[in-house]
Amino acid sequence: MQLYNTLSAKERAALIEEAGKERLTISFYKYAHIENTSVFRNHLFITWNDLDVLGRIYVANEGINAQLSVPADNFEAFKNHLDSISFLENVRLNIAVEQNNKSFLKLKVKVRNKIVADGLEDENFDVTNKGIHVGAEKFNELIEDPDTVLVDMRNHYESEIGHFKNAITPDVDTFRDSLDIIEEDLKDHKEDKKLVMYCTGGIRCEKASAYYKHKGFKNVYQLEGGIIEYTRQVKDKDLENKFVGKNFVFDHRRGERISEDVIANCHQCGESCDTHVNCANEACHLLFIQCPKCAEKMNNCCSDDCKTVHELPFEEQKKLRKGKTVSNKIFKKGRSPVLKFKK
Repeated sequence: MQLYNTLSAKERAALIEEAGKERLTISFYKYAHIENTSVFRNHLFITWNDLDVLGRIYVANEGINAQLSVPADNFEAFKNHLDSISFLENVRLNIAVEQNNKSFLKLKVKVRNKIVADGLEDENFDVTNKGIHVGAEKFNELIEDPDTVLVDMRNHYESEIGHFKNAITPDVDTFRDSLDIIEEDLKDHKEDKKLVMYCTGGIRCEKASAYYKHKGFKNVYQLEGGIIEYTRQVKDKDLENKFVGKNFVFDHRRGERISEDVIANCHQCGESCDTHVNCANEACHLLFIQCPKCAEKMNNCCSDDCKTVHELPFEEQKKLRKGKTVSNKIFKKGRSPVLKFKK
């Protein structure tokens, strides 16, 4: 039985164009106790492959984290399948703010140790003992309270292009890095401050909220559904939007426009820009911000060295990579010293 992709991303993109049908980009997560993760993973792949679902899905003993694209025509069948799984019945689905039929081009369902890499080894840490979930309206009220500390639980390359006003945005590369930093910075306010957190879709905040409760914080809140759901509620309820810039997303779109503000800059020339790209050099793929002028000048590369390699014939590029571990910096933070205007 086929439990893997048989089409390349290029072939899949061509089929999507040929079909000409609308696809929906969706994300969801659920912390739950899953015993046989391999069986569950195979069940999802077989069922979703038949529904032409594409995306990146992680399954672990602690739950599921899914970011995917499904044909609009198959949405009801997909939702019915989720509802047939006891712990996923009526799970909240975050529908993307901006749709793109090619947000995902392969179906990858992987078994992982955790659905959010946190580096935590504390056996007494219970991820289901989470903080208080709040919607957009209550969130707006809380972050105006002088006794509230608002924290962005995302990585620096995410908050660089967009964040909530007055939020603390830790300069970190990973979710794990932020946990200790925030605890240390707020150690004197575990009882007298409201700790309010947000992330893209809620999954990191849910784990963080349980972690901080475990560490003794008394008033812990998280934005229900993250930035994605907040944006939907702001529009539906005509609320004030307190998010500025773009919401970084982990698919081919790289970002969703939430407000017209551009708060970042091109990492190569310093001009106002918030478009993330990956270096065109197959041996690099560094994630960074690049404006159209620099993209043309640098042939979509992050450095002169990468540009030189990228302009070589393909076979020569392969020879250079032979025997070496190919760098895969698709989400590797834009920390390279070649980026002169990286904040």
